Amino acid sequence: MKADYQAAADYISSKTGRTPETGIVLGSGLGALADRIGDATVVPYRNIPGFVHSTAIGHKGNLISGTLGGKQVLAMQGRFHYYEGYSMQQVTFPIRVMRRLGVKNLFVSNAAGGINSTFKVGDLMIIRDHINMLPNPLIGENDDTFGTRFPDMTRTYDREFIRLMEEIAASHGIGLKKGVYVGLTGPSFETPAEYAFYGRAGGDAVGMSTVPEVIVARHAGMRVFGMSVITNEGYHFDDDFVNDGNDVVKAADRAAETMSLLFEELAVRIG
Repeated sequence: MKADYQAAADYISSKTGRTPETGIVLGSGLGALADRIGDATVVPYRNIPGFVHSTAIGHKGNLISGTLGGKQVLAMQGRFHYYEGYSMQQVTFPIRVMRRLGVKNLFVSNAAGGINSTFKVGDLMIIRDHINMLPNPLIGENDDTFGTRFPDMTRTYDREFIRLMEEIAASHGIGLKKGVYVGLTGPSFETPAEYAFYGRAGGDAVGMSTVPEVIVARHAGMRVFGMSVITNEGYHFDDDFVNDGNDVVKAADRAAETMSLLFEELAVRIG
């Protein structure tokens, strides 16, 4: 895999000619942040050695290189999921390629179901911790060029980045939630009993992504910030309640502008 990571990094570098400071993973319906990236170079996933295809709703499948708030960034306009049938190595492949390219900071975003009863559709939740219910992407032979066999996950989500984001949001009068994200395999949505179970286990929101990328990023020594858009409420179920993937994307789209503003200012503040 080492040669594969380097081949992908070399290809991306040949197309962009840049050394990015921050990597960004844009989840369902949140690819609009790419529109804020200046001097952009678009590299389709299908052209990058080792990258697979993103098949999920709302994931365009492009790598965007350029500037955000004057800082060099590399944004994934769509991610890969375990439920698409990809291995954990394929799901997290782009994160290690980013590290090869010099990325030190990773911003991750996702659409998530709220299981904290104080959360409403459209809320933005800072991820302060996670519960991993997916296969761990570090299972297998350890690659010492990235990190240690047993990486510490005590402070997975960077506390300074969280503090800065809270300051940024307050300066704009934007209210944020903070909570624990539960990463599940999908692709089926959760049953009412499962929502309740993960809430009792300490979760505030559930989704089908993010955690594998974060684990690999931390293994490689990258600083991580994560944010979820609450796109459905998994704590009250009347006779008309259903989970619908298209509704999730629509709810994420409505929050995209606010999240884009916050991510841009965070990129500036950490530079």
